[in-house]
Amino acid sequence: MDDLHFFQVVAASETLTAAARELDCSLPVVSKRLSALERRLDVRLVRRGTRRLTLTAEGEVYAARLRTILDQVRELEDLVTHRSADLRGSIVVQSTLGLGRAHVAPLLGEFTALHPRLSIQLRTSALPLQPHRREFDLAVHVGTPPDSALRMRRLARNRRVPCAAPSYVERRGTPERVEDLVDHDCIVLRQNEGDFAVWRFGDDRNPRQIRVHGRLSSNDGDVVTDWALQGRGVIMRSEWQIRSHLESGALVRVLPGVPTPPADIYALLSDDVHVPRRISDLVDHLAARLPDRITGPVRLSR
Repeated sequence: MDDLHFFQVVAASETLTAAARELDCSLPVVSKRLSALERRLDVRLVRRGTRRLTLTAEGEVYAARLRTILDQVRELEDLVTHRSADLRGSIVVQSTLGLGRAHVAPLLGEFTALHPRLSIQLRTSALPLQPHRREFDLAVHVGTPPDSALRMRRLARNRRVPCAAPSYVERRGTPERVEDLVDHDCIVLRQNEGDFAVWRFGDDRNPRQIRVHGRLSSNDGDVVTDWALQGRGVIMRSEWQIRSHLESGALVRVLPGVPTPPADIYALLSDDVHVPRRISDLVDHLAARLPDRITGPVRLSR
């Protein structure tokens, strides 16, 4: 079982150095233990000599099957402890950086306070979700999930809206049509590997999109929002992130009559037959508490 847990971490890591950090030990210890595991199995599991850790065909099979075994062990533990109200074990949660800091982290703190025998690790990142690597037990994702094979549950409604500081609108004027954004300074957020300079409007029946331009871009949502607050351009941001600024008047909605597609917040889980009770209870907690945290008196145009 120790070897299974060990190789699960290795298989989910980008490099052996990352695996060593996750396992809280040195790189030589990880390398030595991996070599010992390969000798015991008499098979090569990992290809050395590359910057990025890659699994051999045998390593891929071993990683896939060990996940099933570990899931069965967790299911057995849940079955044995189901009679108790106490949740125990560990949960790895992955979230985008901004949402993780502002809302997911406080809710996880609440949940562990209710269940003192449970441990939770939160991983926040500005990088796109990589569901095929199975680096998490639960992921909190904004927008359409990238992998339909994942089980998902909507935690809260959300949509992205264009807005700018009053000082910018006074200086550059108010866009009247979506096409007018071409002539404006648009600050783009590099959230994923897609075309971040394309902003989408409309709905499923009448989708619209426009390629925007600007001199400022970042993969940090807080940086992008701060630039907009300074009057440096128009941004397209989630309601949950800019709601307080709209309430205070620090930002104003542009193109208020043009609908924008939803970017709801989802909980993503592996599509296994059995979801451990500690994870399903955490999803229930997030679904019950997250909408109240991100909603307020501001009602944006749909």
